[in-house]
Amino acid sequence: MTKLFTIIVLTALLLSCTSEKEQNPFLINKQNIGLLTDSTQVKDLELVFTKDSIIQPSLKGDQFILQNNDIEIYSSEGIKMLILSPRRALDSTSVIGSVRILNENYKTEKDISLLSTFKDLKEAYKISSINNLINSVVIYIDEIDASFTIDKKELPANLRFDMTLKIEPVQIPDAAKIKYFIMHW
Repeated sequence: MTKLFTIIVLTALLLSCTSEKEQNPFLINKQNIGLLTDSTQVKDLELVFTKDSIIQPSLKGDQFILQNNDIEIYSSEGIKMLILSPRRALDSTSVIGSVRILNENYKTEKDISLLSTFKDLKEAYKISSINNLINSVVIYIDEIDASFTIDKKELPANLRFDMTLKIEPVQIPDAAKIKYFIMHW
């Protein structure tokens, strides 16, 4: 009887180990980017990015002069991957409020990355809104709490210079490239 019990336990352990998938460090979901989650605290970033370099703002003199609270993540090859913005400045227990994706290896579950075009984006997700800024348009996707930035150089000339225009999805060329995107938590 104990041999049967031992075999059942070992089989269950083996099956549970093989069924668990290793977390893709570049997969973007609504609440996580690889091992980074919407509840990861600043103090725990070294546990998440064990092989990467983390560049945090340093205090020099008066902390009220500090304007940039962003944390930059570089790969072991020195390539800038992400920019993390904590919710609260100078607080190691703060969680991350937003993540700017700067590397094409990161992809959403629907395979959208920096290598994607506007056509890929609108086929994968429902566009919630479009903001017309000075040098870019920002496309908001509520489904994943993300904003995708396209440089206005990708737009027709008649849309590049007037910030008062309401830009519709049909006006953005299908081949327009994504400059970067931000996950909002």
